[in-house]
Amino acid sequence: MPDVRLASPQGRWILLTTVLGSGMALLDSTVVNVALPRIGRDLDADLAALQWTVNAYMVTLAGLILLGGALGDRFGRRKVFVVGVVWFAVASLLCGIAPSAEVLIAARALQGVGGALLTPGSLALIQASFHPDDRGRAVGLWSGFGGIGAAVGPFVGGWLVDGPGWRWVFLLNVPLALLCVPVALRHVPESGDERVHGRFDVLGAVLGAVALALVTYALIEAGAGGVVPAVSAVAGVAAAVAFVVVERRRADPMMPPDIFASRQFTAVNLVTLCVYAALGGFFFLAALQLQVVVGYSALAAGTALLPTTVLMLLLSARSGELADRIGPRVPLTVGPLLCAAGMLLMLRVGPGASYPADVLPALVVLGLGLVTLVAPLTATVLGSVDVARAGLASGINNAAARAAGLVAVAALPLLAGMGEEAYREPGAFDAAFGRAMGWGAGVLVVGAVVAVAVVRRPPPGCKRPECLRHGGVTAPPLEGEPVRKRLQ
Repeated sequence: MPDVRLASPQGRWILLTTVLGSGMALLDSTVVNVALPRIGRDLDADLAALQWTVNAYMVTLAGLILLGGALGDRFGRRKVFVVGVVWFAVASLLCGIAPSAEVLIAARALQGVGGALLTPGSLALIQASFHPDDRGRAVGLWSGFGGIGAAVGPFVGGWLVDGPGWRWVFLLNVPLALLCVPVALRHVPESGDERVHGRFDVLGAVLGAVALALVTYALIEAGAGGVVPAVSAVAGVAAAVAFVVVERRRADPMMPPDIFASRQFTAVNLVTLCVYAALGGFFFLAALQLQVVVGYSALAAGTALLPTTVLMLLLSARSGELADRIGPRVPLTVGPLLCAAGMLLMLRVGPGASYPADVLPALVVLGLGLVTLVAPLTATVLGSVDVARAGLASGINNAAARAAGLVAVAALPLLAGMGEEAYREPGAFDAAFGRAMGWGAGVLVVGAVVAVAVVRRPPPGCKRPECLRHGGVTAPPLEGEPVRKRLQ
């Protein structure tokens, strides 16, 4: 039985190191977008290179995050968490000193591997370490601090880009890791899952990541024409089919196909794909629009995006309470529609746009949409499967959201007709941005239609602090594995 008390020195150290570890990965998923124009100028990179700067990280993170959680269960969550932090810091150092776009992209892929190792273990360590009487408060504090980090991330990123330079967006992770690792080794107790058996589904993880990478490459390079993108698309689809076949035949698959027998679980994941695809594309392009077209500095652009996450932090708990009373169908229908309205309001954001009159209303409406849907979405995912599979269901939902975001970053510029040099041409980028917002709004409407048509059964209650105080915009909150044992 875990017996660490939150008020004890050890409890405070555990909270500190887990917040620092998860904060590193969370910050990198939000601050890089703000730095993209400066990265492009300094490294003479085209739009495709900027897309890969975002997506190389997301490919490995989305493809390996379920495997990262399984490794922690088998070999020890503290051990895998520390390895992930060190890996992430070394990759961040490589990003910070990258002499070319190619090196930066490769280092970002390595960062994603580190993120996949440390992200699942952060919450799991808290839930495996603290006394049951303190666990809820500890998770709430962890989630709240993480949400604050997500909110200030774009602001910090903008300040670093305009000040010391974009390389410090990555180099900042090194001192954080130097503080995090010794604290974890000294104060965090080791934990694992004695029920784990069988072999790791390494083949499934590799096939999933390869499928995502090949499809992403095909979408990013499709505008250039030629046979290579077509071959990549075919190979990506083949890898995806192989992934499904492997998962069906393995005794211990990373993503058991039978979990999708739940109609509710499948429907909510379809809503997740629509919502986070639109959000991934939006935050990638909005940071560029504000700097390239409106003329904001990196700091101003990062600050401009704060309202969305702040609203999530302030109002998600009330949204979760409302969803408890009325069920998930209405929030999961209204939320995407509000987000779609926010994206359409972004059509007003062009040359000479006013922040109070044009930018802020769009971000407020978008934020209210996220407030409406994120907590009910998470509760519905966890309530649509057996209690013993709640951690697995949350991991799949989180990975699906990240995969949707990276595909959107690859596909939206193609659908909107953005050329390789579009971000250097304000007029062309503004026109393409408007078309991209139309596509994003359309995808959100599809998500709302799925919700109203299929989602029915109300969740058992969204009392989990990690969903009620969630502040991230790139993926839904990730449930910790030890909760499965606690709820049995």
